[in-house]
Amino acid sequence: MEQDIYSDGSDHMERMLLFAFLAESSGCEFREQLPFLHSQGIFYSVKDVQAYDSDGELQTDGNRSGHLQNGDLVLEPEVNEEIFRTIAAQLAEIGDQLDKQIEAKVVNDLVQHFLNENLPIEEITRCLSQAVQGLARAIPSDLEQEKAMLVLAMLLTKKVANRVPSLLQRVFSTTVNYISQHLHNYVVRMLRE
Repeated sequence: MEQDIYSDGSDHMERMLLFAFLAESSGCEFREQLPFLHSQGIFYSVKDVQAYDSDGELQTDGNRSGHLQNGDLVLEPEVNEEIFRTIAAQLAEIGDQLDKQIEAKVVNDLVQHFLNENLPIEEITRCLSQAVQGLARAIPSDLEQEKAMLVLAMLLTKKVANRVPSLLQRVFSTTVNYISQHLHNYVVRMLRE
């Protein structure tokens, strides 16, 4: 597996949510490969997130996450892993309902893009974004737009990895990148509710 070079660690919420979604989803044929995401450094648990104490010393005990902004400590709200699992289970249930509405051609096209190792991550993220937006328009849903797009992105991740399990790390990283770029504020709001 390739090392995840696409992240600076600021997308840990997206990583945790996608990981939990995949773990909670039915029909996840690559479930035994999920622990490898952790071993490859692609997934950060709440315990792995680092914070600075009031003296500016790096803390690695996982009790709080935060960063320095203009020399001042800025703490992020504590979110435990159970919250991620609960939300992911709800999203996975929605994904299971939408699963049959996704045409095989959409998944096959994405698989071909992910298999092309010459395509830059930005191009693949753009293709994923187009697929999500197209599906969000085509699938009649009473879901709010952002939630639909989040579920569809994570569902496409599962479907691509089910089709070609060796793409798990690449599709995971790309989806985290997509969610971080387009849906980060929604994820933060959802976790705070």
